[in-house]
Amino acid sequence: MTKLIVLVVTLAVSAGAALAGDLETRAAESRAVVKAFADSLKGELVAALKAGGPVIAIDVCGRSAAAITKDSSDRTGWRVARTSLKTRNSNNAPDAWESAVLKSFDARRAAGEDPKSMEFFEAVSDDGKRVFRYMKAIPTAAKPCLSCHGTKIAPAVETALDVRYPEDRARGYEARDIRGAFTVTQPMD
Repeated sequence: MTKLIVLVVTLAVSAGAALAGDLETRAAESRAVVKAFADSLKGELVAALKAGGPVIAIDVCGRSAAAITKDSSDRTGWRVARTSLKTRNSNNAPDAWESAVLKSFDARRAAGEDPKSMEFFEAVSDDGKRVFRYMKAIPTAAKPCLSCHGTKIAPAVETALDVRYPEDRARGYEARDIRGAFTVTQPMD
């Protein structure tokens, strides 16, 4: 009986170590996808800001973010997206898991943690299937974020936002606030 208990414990420890290694591998893969997404979107936004300012960038951001999201998801076979507690586009509203993680990011920031390094991941059950969930915080940078997401938005920018996003709630941020997060869901089965 003692040998059986030792065997079961050994197998459980081995399985736990394998799962931890798998989660770290999946987190690294998610980080790479998120970095490529963020770099691509930032490049598009910076180019649009230089070419025509924030009003032009609003349209470019809307089109580019959707295209980058689709490309990232199609390329990986995962669900890759952005979300926020204060969405600009209601199609990006967080699910319950994402909402809880975003709230924990806000609490971590309030406790002094740097939002640039914030992430969270775990394996969860979703409709009876095991999935890997990953989120990486999007901190608000002074530039270019605050020209469209800040507390002092130019009237022409406000008008353009109101036209494109009538349900926009993504304003009133200050530098270093958590604007939202990149989110990745990978199937594990």
